[in-house]
Amino acid sequence: MPYFIIILGTAGSGKSTLAGSLLNYLESHNLDAAVINLDPAVEKLPYDPDIDVRDYIDVGELMVKQGLGPNGALVASMDLLALKISDLKEEVESLRPNYFIIDTPGQMELFAFRETGPILLNAITGDSRRVSLFLVDGLQAVNPNNLLSSLFLSASVHARLTFPQVNVITKIDLIPEEELNKILGYFEDPYALADALTSSSYLIWSRDEVELLLEKLMMFDVVKVSNTTGEGFDDLYAIAQRVLAGGEDYYTEESNPVL
Repeated sequence: MPYFIIILGTAGSGKSTLAGSLLNYLESHNLDAAVINLDPAVEKLPYDPDIDVRDYIDVGELMVKQGLGPNGALVASMDLLALKISDLKEEVESLRPNYFIIDTPGQMELFAFRETGPILLNAITGDSRRVSLFLVDGLQAVNPNNLLSSLFLSASVHARLTFPQVNVITKIDLIPEEELNKILGYFEDPYALADALTSSSYLIWSRDEVELLLEKLMMFDVVKVSNTTGEGFDDLYAIAQRVLAGGEDYYTEESNPVL
């Protein structure tokens, strides 16, 4: 059975670029890989998808026929795609790569709050082992409050999908070294992030409550990568493979290194 690597994250966090870079990385190491584009609204991709949901759904046509905006049309498109899951599944099963990379839309409500996202991903991956890569935009994570929001969203996605998950800090080539070290320090020492968060007079939680939250939100392994320079991809592959080899029983009390 192939392994599935599912790339999730907000719009602009670097999902499609990571999908293309990861594809190149795997192929450069003599590993056969295929990419599934699960975003029916994307216009350009930095890779040539082996399976493309745009072959099944025309978002532009849906917007015109139903009078929907871009976001509403995307949600409706994914609902329609679920009706064609048998055809999509058959196309997936016709390929035999070592790895499938699934590139997903940036509308996170599809995976954190709605039924369609989990239904589609479960149908596509079937009984194969899978790992979710949740992308944390490094440029946004410089702000502690933004980082906290990303961690909440990461936890929400994991709660709905229940797949083994890794948090991936992206765009590290664009972040000043001092700021990057601060972000990584937060993952190594959540109490430092608690300090940064509780220094804001607007936060409604106490220091003890913030520490308790962070203990849960930071349970995932963390990898830092640059899609441009390729930095961190050895670590990303190593930890993804470790998760995939360990399957659903991967998580232990010792697992959450920052690479």
